[in-house]
Amino acid sequence: MTLKTIRHVVFAAVICALAVTMAQAGQAKTDVTGAWAFEVTTDAGVGTPNVTLKQDGEKLTGHYSSQTLGEADLTGTVKGNDITFNFQADLGGQSVPVSYKGTIEGGTSMKGTLDIAGGMASGTFTAKKK
Repeated sequence: MTLKTIRHVVFAAVICALAVTMAQAGQAKTDVTGAWAFEVTTDAGVGTPNVTLKQDGEKLTGHYSSQTLGEADLTGTVKGNDITFNFQADLGGQSVPVSYKGTIEGGTSMKGTLDIAGGMASGTFTAKKK
């Protein structure tokens, strides 16, 4: 290998490393911390719960508030653009599990599905960060 060839190889390696670093810097981590307005559609109808989320790495905590399912603390995860959270709702004095699973879009909106009581009811949701 000539000195000129070695310089070209080193230059190409530096350019590749720089491109990878710039690409990683451009990928902002998703942070869903804040207040969210949800619109939920199930077989039983439409609801508009308010959800407050706090993200710490992949760990998610928060509070769910709706006319239908009441008030409940929630826990979940955020992995990349995927979000899941769960809580126990009070339906007529009976505690039932509620699970949300969705995709975060641009850090300010999300959409997905929900399951109430292991299949008793299901639906879809969209949400916008307030």
